[in-house]
Amino acid sequence: MDKIIIENLEIFANHGVFPEENKLGQKFLVSVVLYTDTREAGKTDELTASIHYGEVSQFIDKYVKEHTFQLLERLAESLAEQLLLQVNHLERVKIEIKKPWAPIGLPLETVSVEIDRSWHTAYIALGSNIGNKRQFLDEAVTALNLLENCKVTKVSEYLVTEPYGVTDQDEFLNGCLKMRTLLTPHELLDELHRIEQNAGRERKIHWGPRTLDLDILFYDDCVIQEPDFCVPHVDMQNRDFVLKPLCEIAPYKRHPVYGWTVSEMLSKLSLK
Repeated sequence: MDKIIIENLEIFANHGVFPEENKLGQKFLVSVVLYTDTREAGKTDELTASIHYGEVSQFIDKYVKEHTFQLLERLAESLAEQLLLQVNHLERVKIEIKKPWAPIGLPLETVSVEIDRSWHTAYIALGSNIGNKRQFLDEAVTALNLLENCKVTKVSEYLVTEPYGVTDQDEFLNGCLKMRTLLTPHELLDELHRIEQNAGRERKIHWGPRTLDLDILFYDDCVIQEPDFCVPHVDMQNRDFVLKPLCEIAPYKRHPVYGWTVSEMLSKLSLK
């Protein structure tokens, strides 16, 4: 990605662990690297095709002055999230916040916190086989899209499928969606579980009936292998009720472990 850099923006604000820091205030230096695609702006000379660094600087100044946090970590995290949510064309941001007057009783030039945050792309599988199945899936899509740090960008058609694993149960309605998110994989998983619980999901029987089932299929090209959490989904390549709706919205998304596209995985499964 291309970069637009704002370096050492000086702001007098009220952040710190000690009460006097919150009351009297002190100087902070904020540096920001804005990752975006400047190609169109470079070809057209149109400011609206890029990021207005003057407006971003004003936004940072206002935000840092109007909020009070104890930790630089909290200030950096909050500022990064707001920039990614508010600034058009911004895909990733790196922020360094320096505190030159840190009250540690020792001579120093500055202390600082630096973080790197970005939008991520996740693919989620949806399923239901109890009650009003379509309503449960629709409400899950809406719930994800209503999260401030998530944006649903594509939703597949819903597919009626036979039950998998435990076959003595009602047919499922399945689908997939694509979303952009600022959440980490574990944070996203927590939100999916919360939405499932709000839909009355009960985990009594493995592969048993459920009002709502939400699974992370892909999260960027991350590979996570933990005892109770795997990304990409560990068994997606064997499930046509996952691959069919996923192929509708992302046929050329490539599995980061096997190297196959979704379309290729579906073709291989149909040959079994």
